[in-house]
Amino acid sequence: MNPAALLALAAVAVPLFLHFFNLRQPRTVEFSSLDFVKELQESTVQRVRIKEWLLLLLRMLAIACLVLAFAQPTLTSDLGGMGASVPTTHALVVDNSLSMTANGEGGSYFDQATRTAEGVLETVEEGDEVLLWPTARGGQSRPDPVSNVGVVRQALANLEPRAGASALSRAIVEAAGQSDTPRTVVYVMSDLQASTLGDSVATKVPDGVSVQLLPVKTRTQSNVAITDVTVTSRIAEVDQPVQLEATLVNHGPEPLDDYVSSVYLAGDRVAQATATLEPGLETTVSFTATPQTRGWLDGAVVTEDDDVPVDDRHHFTLHVPEERRVLLVRGEGQRTKYLDLALSSEMIESRIAFRTTAIEENALASAELGQYDAVLLAGPRSLSSGEVDALTRYVDRGGGLLLFPNAQARPEDYNALFGALDAGSFRGFSGALSADRTVASFDRVDLAHPLFEGVFSQERRREDASVEQPDIHYVMNFRPSGQSGQTLIELSNGFPFLHEVRHGGGRLLVTAVAPTRDWSELPVHGLFVPLLYRSVYYLSASTSVAGEQLVAGRPAELRVTGVAPDASLRLRRPGGIEVTPEQRTLFGATLLQIGTTLTEPGVYDVQAGTTQVRRVAVNVDPAESDLRAASPAEVSETLRTTTGAPVQTVAAAEDEEIAETLRTQRAGTEIWNVFLLLALVCLAVEMLIASQWTPETVSS
Repeated sequence: MNPAALLALAAVAVPLFLHFFNLRQPRTVEFSSLDFVKELQESTVQRVRIKEWLLLLLRMLAIACLVLAFAQPTLTSDLGGMGASVPTTHALVVDNSLSMTANGEGGSYFDQATRTAEGVLETVEEGDEVLLWPTARGGQSRPDPVSNVGVVRQALANLEPRAGASALSRAIVEAAGQSDTPRTVVYVMSDLQASTLGDSVATKVPDGVSVQLLPVKTRTQSNVAITDVTVTSRIAEVDQPVQLEATLVNHGPEPLDDYVSSVYLAGDRVAQATATLEPGLETTVSFTATPQTRGWLDGAVVTEDDDVPVDDRHHFTLHVPEERRVLLVRGEGQRTKYLDLALSSEMIESRIAFRTTAIEENALASAELGQYDAVLLAGPRSLSSGEVDALTRYVDRGGGLLLFPNAQARPEDYNALFGALDAGSFRGFSGALSADRTVASFDRVDLAHPLFEGVFSQERRREDASVEQPDIHYVMNFRPSGQSGQTLIELSNGFPFLHEVRHGGGRLLVTAVAPTRDWSELPVHGLFVPLLYRSVYYLSASTSVAGEQLVAGRPAELRVTGVAPDASLRLRRPGGIEVTPEQRTLFGATLLQIGTTLTEPGVYDVQAGTTQVRRVAVNVDPAESDLRAASPAEVSETLRTTTGAPVQTVAAAEDEEIAETLRTQRAGTEIWNVFLLLALVCLAVEMLIASQWTPETVSS
């Protein structure tokens, strides 16, 4: 236990050094006769040499035994009863991940693990310490080793499976690091789930730590997991269809035909779909749901019951805005009666959540654009450099901008805005105002674009869908550029009628005509109002209509916009318990630092005071759903590589045999006292021989 002390073994050479270099030098004595020398018996000389070598050996052995005693050696053995005197920390790593809720031959995996842990506690002896280390602690503080086994038994009885478990190798390293006794044994009770076995980065345990694997009895499980739910629609509105996609994985051994999954919104089932799931493969299932209310709606995709029910529900959130704040900027000399009528309360009533603010062109420079979800530029005649910069920043930060042209527009001003947004360039006009001649017509409409969902009665994405053709007398010639643009409606003259530009976090929609009958007959056609509404919907949805989806028990960051910088935000759990995460203010947002406290799957409310500002979905880690277990040999090799500790698998036929099996494998009897006794014996014998030994004489 103190290997550095073995360096002192070099002192064993000291008696040997003194023996060879401190011998008496012979003197030359003149004798008149050699008769006395001849009388020396050769046997007498040999006895002298034997005694000298014996003393030398005793001195060297005494030093070596003293050094070994200070090195604190221990004796390991597979014989029962050994190792009872070494202070040992028994670290119980109990796998309480959600995969342990599955049932095996001896009951649920978790029940088997707790029974095994009880067996380990029976082997704890006086002077030992015990540490209970769950793999899923839910943000709780690190437990410390205790000498009271009863405290550990109570903690073990209160332990439950939960989300957010760490990798098995990480749990072993963390548990081993809590011990300060001469010897630590880490007992691992787990289903040895392969998908959550180890981290990619190896972390070594301290010296003197050994690992004992006590796997539970598992069996092949039939389980379907929902690994992801995506809201593919960019626009969410009451009584309007919303498209969703769910990714299902069949972790069972058999294919599943006509497998049913359902979508719930605000507690009501609103959609259902069937699919064939092949073993081990991902399958994407599409749904169409129609929200009936506004606000942040809690949703879930639910699958059929199987062997592991904890992952049969995948939560998501859907945001149907309470209102969309729209700024209408009237260009100088522009008539906007059709826009005003379309956005008026008489037209909208309670069906459309628009709150429109109208200003004149000369008030644009002083407008606070960040207060609005969408800005409609109804034919501005000129745009100053400051206004161009403000509009560019607005789009870059997630705003939506809709531009209608002005016949008296300054080309350099429009091109300054287009250039800042990498949109394209203004190339003049075609046709004549208030003319009877049509200069262009709709040539191609991208019906697959989200903006057109629900605008036309024909099915979405059909190429032969007929689109109403308004007479167009006068158009702006806009030439797109850059890689971030997309033409939604193209005219027969090759220029766009409606073109989208994505820049930063926002979007710009450029229309080729002003909303007056001088330019076209569009304002009096049935297409105008739905196209305007969908454009505003699309532009005001600067972010996804779905809220964030977090993994239970995993650290995350949440960026919340639309709240005061000094607002204190809280997270309300499904059970009503509130959590106040660490937060800091960013430019235009508040960043919440979410630790590992969100361990319960469900929908969490983000609240500022009594106001709900957002909802967040928390789901089970998809890796928990793959219940395939690695073999003990594979686990031993993986843990040996990642932790650097010796790993041994302990297999007992029955739970009650665990304690006896472990007793026979315990090791670590301290034998420093044996070496100290040997050193004292060697010194005593050396003193006895040295004191009783007299020089050999020869009789005359």
